[in-house]
Amino acid sequence: MTLTNVPKGHVATIVTHLEMLEAPILAETESSLSMIYWPNPDVDQYLALFRKVGEPWLWISRLLMNRNELEAILRQPTTEISLIRKGEHIVGFAELDFRETGQCEIAFFGLVPDMNGKGHGDWMMSQVLKKAWRDGIDRVWLHTCTQDSPRALPFYQRTGFRIFGQEIGTMEDPRLAGLFPETAGPHVPLLS
Repeated sequence: MTLTNVPKGHVATIVTHLEMLEAPILAETESSLSMIYWPNPDVDQYLALFRKVGEPWLWISRLLMNRNELEAILRQPTTEISLIRKGEHIVGFAELDFRETGQCEIAFFGLVPDMNGKGHGDWMMSQVLKKAWRDGIDRVWLHTCTQDSPRALPFYQRTGFRIFGQEIGTMEDPRLAGLFPETAGPHVPLLS
């Protein structure tokens, strides 16, 4: 085994890439939640929801992105974003990326912290996979990492995704950079 020191002020992560090469048979699941398409989301509203869902897991990719670049992604006809609602409250979102012919990447998939661990993920994934597996799609894929919920990787595998690769990396700790409070991501060591 080769060990590499993580520099102070940084976070190490293992990214796991998973794929599904045929549409699964989806069980009908019930939920008090609903999913609605979110056409042309406002960048500020999108970032507020991204932060609300992703802060516990230190999601930073979209927070670091140039505003014009993010807006271009959100306006792409190949980007589809759905809101997850509980009554009138928005409690999560899913973002699908159809830029590559024959493929759908589940770019983001998540619920706000107080909705996690309550069994809503099965319903949500079922809805997302129904949207992803459309005519002409022969691969659906996503990635997760060690900064995500410890339940994420087993959940994706249980829903039919298979691992096809892993990467190891480090990044500046977003808590020390002021993007999140130091209390965010308590499962990730803070090396200040």
